[in-house]
Amino acid sequence: MLKPQRNDAPRLFHFLLLPGFSMLAFTSSVEPLRAANRRAEKTLYTWEIVTEDGGPGVASNGIHVLPDGRLGALPHRPDAVAVCSGLGIESFRSPNVDAWLRKTARQGIPLGGLCTGALVLARAGLLDGYRCTIHWENMEGFAEEFPDLDITATLFEIDRDRFTCAGGAAALDMMIALIRQEHGEDLALQVAEAMIHTGVRRPDDPQRLALRERTGVSDPKVLAAIARMEGHLETPLPVEDLARTVGVSERQLERLFRKHLSISPSRYYLNLRLWRSRALLAQTSMTVLQVAVASGFTSASHFAKCYRAYFGHAPKRAREKPGTPEEAADTLAQDLMVLGSLDPDGETAPTEPPSPPAR
Repeated sequence: MLKPQRNDAPRLFHFLLLPGFSMLAFTSSVEPLRAANRRAEKTLYTWEIVTEDGGPGVASNGIHVLPDGRLGALPHRPDAVAVCSGLGIESFRSPNVDAWLRKTARQGIPLGGLCTGALVLARAGLLDGYRCTIHWENMEGFAEEFPDLDITATLFEIDRDRFTCAGGAAALDMMIALIRQEHGEDLALQVAEAMIHTGVRRPDDPQRLALRERTGVSDPKVLAAIARMEGHLETPLPVEDLARTVGVSERQLERLFRKHLSISPSRYYLNLRLWRSRALLAQTSMTVLQVAVASGFTSASHFAKCYRAYFGHAPKRAREKPGTPEEAADTLAQDLMVLGSLDPDGETAPTEPPSPPAR
């Protein structure tokens, strides 16, 4: 929870924009503050935008945002700082940013992370002993890098003087919760209505859609089997065990998967594990062998063969960074083509597991 303000002074937020930050998470954080001021008919919140060098912050969608100043150069001490980041943050390293965040923490100023901002705070050692969350696409790599952190899969976490959220629209829910803590339920609801946000979510609501919505499948046996698969990616379960767990024979489970997903259970399971490996390759410094083992493969060679067959390129390419937005778009287009093509066993790739990064 944020500390109470003295003398009813407006609370000043500093938003630190890092390269490739999520525009949706950023605007979903600022707009509720503006709406709160308007509905309260007085200035409850002010905000300033900061970048490391004082140059424009460039979002993941390519939009440039002019800051109010560079890191540590603004004259006003903030009452809270929110680190805004997004795609590609895994490769970001800045001693200057780390030092500034640590200094800010020593001053007792609350710190937050939007989208992948939790990773930046964790690398600066500022989430030890705190509950935190991050975007679901980055959860695997975050947990691998920081196994001792209390990481949740919630929309947002407000734990004493730390606040983190999964990004996107979750930032809106988190800011409404902060407004509720400071100024009450009535103002929070007014802000939500002003944002046309008629379904304000709780912090422990899930980040992802329910399996039924994600897969387009309503059969309870198939959904139960997929849930078991997602819970056992590092140590895959035999299809026979999956079938027995959900109460059908192995042959029945095979028929159900082909009916609803046009793919065998074993192939669907393999594809889930391959998507997990792709996330680990992109978000961690684990070796290919370590990624293979963490994704349920017994050898790096078998993993590389399966990976190339599904994605159309070797695992190491997942760590190559496109040089331009056009190159990134080309890479994504190629991945989408692979998803819609036939797999090596002549089966159609499923519409779900997780789609390529897009936020």
